[in-house]
Amino acid sequence: MDAQLSQLDHRLETLPEAVALAELVERREDVQTASGRAMTEMADLSREQRKADADVEQVKSRRQRNQDRLDGGLVSDPKQLQAMQQETQKLERRISDLEDAELEVMERLEQAQADKERLAAGLATLDVQVSEHASARDDATGQISRQRFQAVAERELLVADIPADLLRLYDRLRAQLGGVAVGALHQKRCEGCRLDVGGAELARIAAAPSDEVLRCEECDRILVRTHESGL
Repeated sequence: MDAQLSQLDHRLETLPEAVALAELVERREDVQTASGRAMTEMADLSREQRKADADVEQVKSRRQRNQDRLDGGLVSDPKQLQAMQQETQKLERRISDLEDAELEVMERLEQAQADKERLAAGLATLDVQVSEHASARDDATGQISRQRFQAVAERELLVADIPADLLRLYDRLRAQLGGVAVGALHQKRCEGCRLDVGGAELARIAAAPSDEVLRCEECDRILVRTHESGL
């Protein structure tokens, strides 16, 4: 009965449903972190795009002022006229450079937006999977818990018929020997330590009263005689 309880406890600790759920939760945390980075990048790129837009508009505005003065004949001095024309050409090149940079920022922003949407879709899928695996884990845990409750109840019924001193010995040996206090004597071998029992000890066991508590000489476990003990 205690072996069954140990097995049930082990199953609770190593439920495949719980392991799968833990892996999904970890994966979701990674995706959530990546989504946060994508949102931060989008915010940074949005500010960068606004600045790029403002820079382009500022240079265009200055170029337009120069062009208006040139078209309006407001500049008559040849040197000043030449300088303004040269500045206008520089402004044209500056606008081209700024627009190229602005286009690059826009492309990066579009990619960040696509990444954010992809990660958001991944999170939605993972949320569904986490919910499904959590339900599966809870169902499996509930089933094992019910089995364990029944096993505990059966153990209590059995314990009621065991002498107190034998029960204390049993519990002490379980604590000392990795949870296994009893070994069946099978074909002259202790199933607790898997070692053969010597001939003299077998003779003593064969002659012992049926109610005597026998112990393995090698592992100290309680020996249980069966019809296959080989006595």
